[in-house]
Amino acid sequence: QVQLVESGGGLVQAGGSLRLSCAASGRTFSSYAMGWFRQAPGKEREFVATISWSGTSTYYADSVKGRFTISRDNAKNTVYLQMNSLKPEDTAVYYCAAAPLVFSTRIADFGSWGQGTQVTVSA
Repeated sequence: QVQLVESGGGLVQAGGSLRLSCAASGRTFSSYAMGWFRQAPGKEREFVATISWSGTSTYYADSVKGRFTISRDNAKNTVYLQMNSLKPEDTAVYYCAAAPLVFSTRIADFGSWGQGTQVTVSA
């Protein structure tokens, strides 16, 4: 398993941007697909974006497609989520997660999770 620590959350006005980072420990980071998920108050955790171990494949939830971009730097053991044109409905705790050897959108496939970072978008 890898240990994950998210950062970069905060308060932003609608239409603004934030960049989340997720730093991973461990020498096998490059063998994991990475994902971002979010959980709003009173709602279930939902998939946001995922990226393959090499970074060549990505997939997004329809709700963020065209606004969010996931990327990774395996040399820095870090995955990013660039969030543009933010909306109030994007307000949630954002979690990064690691899935060993599987390119997936399913929560059950991700075995390692960070502690989450709060993103709040004001109208």
